[in-house]
Amino acid sequence: MAKKQKKQAGGTPATVALTASGTPFTLHAYDHDPAVPSYGEEAAEALGVSPDRVFKTLVADVDGELTVAVVPVAGQLDLKALASAVGGKRATMADPAAAERTTGYVRGGISPLGQRRRLRTVLDASATTHETICISAGRRGLEVELPPTALATLTSAVVAPIGRS
Repeated sequence: MAKKQKKQAGGTPATVALTASGTPFTLHAYDHDPAVPSYGEEAAEALGVSPDRVFKTLVADVDGELTVAVVPVAGQLDLKALASAVGGKRATMADPAAAERTTGYVRGGISPLGQRRRLRTVLDASATTHETICISAGRRGLEVELPPTALATLTSAVVAPIGRS
């Protein structure tokens, strides 16, 4: 038992949540450059993975409720599609400080897993075309690779086409 606690103490809330759930995952660490303009593209390049398999976690405000959108770093979030996916009318990007405060993560390291306050989540449908995808493990320079079905289950995500090229 002490070993398990020690292992979790060194992880991020996302990796702790994954370990506690028993979900198989692979952790990928890389040297993060704070000057890089796109954290997601940096992760794809550092890991040697196609950008359509690396997903970014964005926090949006849909009709006054913070909502997580998980979309490929190779594309953009379609705010109208996100609002529609959760039965909302209007979506805008959330204030970065509110996103950080609510999730417990810093911008560029927000994970859809292990958030301080669990937010409703929408996973872009393109994720289901891959055996595994990479998402932030809760820290810049740290990605977790897992099956998209596992991510959808763990976050109770709606799967919908919310990304655009």
